[in-house]
Amino acid sequence: MASFKPSHILVFGATGNIGKYIVNQLIAAKPPFPQISVFTSANTVSTKAELLNKWKAAGVSVVVGDIKDSTDVKNAYQGVDTAISCLGRGALQYQFELIKQADESESVRWFFPSEYGTDPDHNPSSAHEKPHTFKRAVRKLFAEELKNLKPTYLVVGPYIEMWVPKDLISGFDIQKREATLLEDGEQPIGFTAMDDVGKGVVAALQRPEVSVGKALKIASFTKSSNQVLAEFEKQLGEKFNVTYVPLDDVKSVEKKFWDEGNPLAVMAALRRIWVTGGAVYDKLDNEALGLNDGQLQSLEEAIRDRIAGKPF
Repeated sequence: MASFKPSHILVFGATGNIGKYIVNQLIAAKPPFPQISVFTSANTVSTKAELLNKWKAAGVSVVVGDIKDSTDVKNAYQGVDTAISCLGRGALQYQFELIKQADESESVRWFFPSEYGTDPDHNPSSAHEKPHTFKRAVRKLFAEELKNLKPTYLVVGPYIEMWVPKDLISGFDIQKREATLLEDGEQPIGFTAMDDVGKGVVAALQRPEVSVGKALKIASFTKSSNQVLAEFEKQLGEKFNVTYVPLDDVKSVEKKFWDEGNPLAVMAALRRIWVTGGAVYDKLDNEALGLNDGQLQSLEEAIRDRIAGKPF
């Protein structure tokens, strides 16, 4: 597929947290992609009409259907050669049928699963992480069962926009000038701005010779929690009240959440994974994809946006 060029791209989960960033970058791509479609539900058409109308005005086709309905999906795949899944964690189980139907379709040959996050093959322990269950199953499906479809897995670090706000484990309360950081705050983390995830998808689509069949790793910048803290203090001109939480405490909270069936267990697990090196890679694919530092968000820009309260 080295000479393959996408001519009709279909996006699932387009209006979700990361989906809208990916679609916006697909629209902005130069040279433009010949045809972009998004698959969405009837409910979304009514609740997110402003966003969908904006995309329609930019030339995007909106396909209305139910991802659980095989006929709807089959019809949506007609004439499509590349599919991108942006489904959130709560809908990842539906990817399996989407992928199988894409493999059986007459036209779809390239699929981007919703992998935007931690890498299930980062190290030996990654295989046993509960947040990786669906990701590993998807990779196994491609490796062992599919005949026609090729994948590209885009692995990114935590979205800086979602990592910063304070939750039950860690984060920053900008108004109160408080920060809760894990361990000693020195572990580097490869952060990816949400807009840069979209840029990564576009770059991969434009370079099939680099990306087809690969797990690509990108990051906007790699910094420690303490470096993020220092940037907040620099831009605000004030010191934060900082609390450092031992890793064992994080593990205890995570176990409690899993035992209770609390959905916050995933958040706790990811915070632990990131602070133990799970979002740092020996080699990034930024350069291979043509993503230079000037094209991606810097730490300074990310913190300025958070201080300004920029929505995401």
